Amino acid sequence: MSNPVGDVIARLAATPAIADGAAAARKSIDDLLWRRDVRAAAADFTAGSRVHGAQASAALDGADIAMADDSPMGRVLAAAQALTGEVPGQVETWSRAPLQVLAHLHAVAARDHAPADGLGRPRTVSEAVDDPLSLGAPPDAREAAGRLALLGDLVTGAREESALVVAGIVHGEIQAARPFAWGSGLIARATVRLVCADRGVDPSLFSIPEVGMVHTGRAACARALKAYAVGDLPTYFSWFFDAIRSGAQAATSGVPGEA
Repeated sequence: MSNPVGDVIARLAATPAIADGAAAARKSIDDLLWRRDVRAAAADFTAGSRVHGAQASAALDGADIAMADDSPMGRVLAAAQALTGEVPGQVETWSRAPLQVLAHLHAVAARDHAPADGLGRPRTVSEAVDDPLSLGAPPDAREAAGRLALLGDLVTGAREESALVVAGIVHGEIQAARPFAWGSGLIARATVRLVCADRGVDPSLFSIPEVGMVHTGRAACARALKAYAVGDLPTYFSWFFDAIRSGAQAATSGVPGEA
């Protein structure tokens, strides 16, 4: 079973192209955090990141709308808003119980999209999987569950490697395995925030990685995720670090807190 998780993380973090990309992406976030205007209006920038991040995450799933309502796309945006709102309260738990956090995030996101007995649970063999980015058929439910378990081991065990490499692996792995019948993409994007906050890269959650992903375009996002799924990690990480840099820059491109 192809699975880019585990001991490969240390080797990835040391690969020159990936190490350089991670360093440049980290610098873009550091530059954001050290801006005086950002620090002076910290609460506004955090709120703006949450609002714009939710809208961008929903847009990547095809819900390019400004307001949540009772339409199918409105419910996608509502799910994205709920997820970004949950992230700060889950940071402390993430590093010691990541699977618990993922289950909680799914229960929050899929409340209006899945049966009550399926909330917080990986998909079963009989469940169809949503595919808003047209990534193609996912791994079967057994493999997806196994990859989710390995991902939990990665989060709790890989504490010394580059935080942004770990964030990229967590995001790519959830997108590739799609462990939940609905909402895996929204959850994957929320985990980028979790890893960055947990590992001290962006503890105040000022940057907007979801907006960075939107800026690359949905087609580029899909290509990068397909590259990850077949083990082309340099291509995937080139896209991921570009999105992180763009997301850091986006935090100061508009009015903080403005929807």
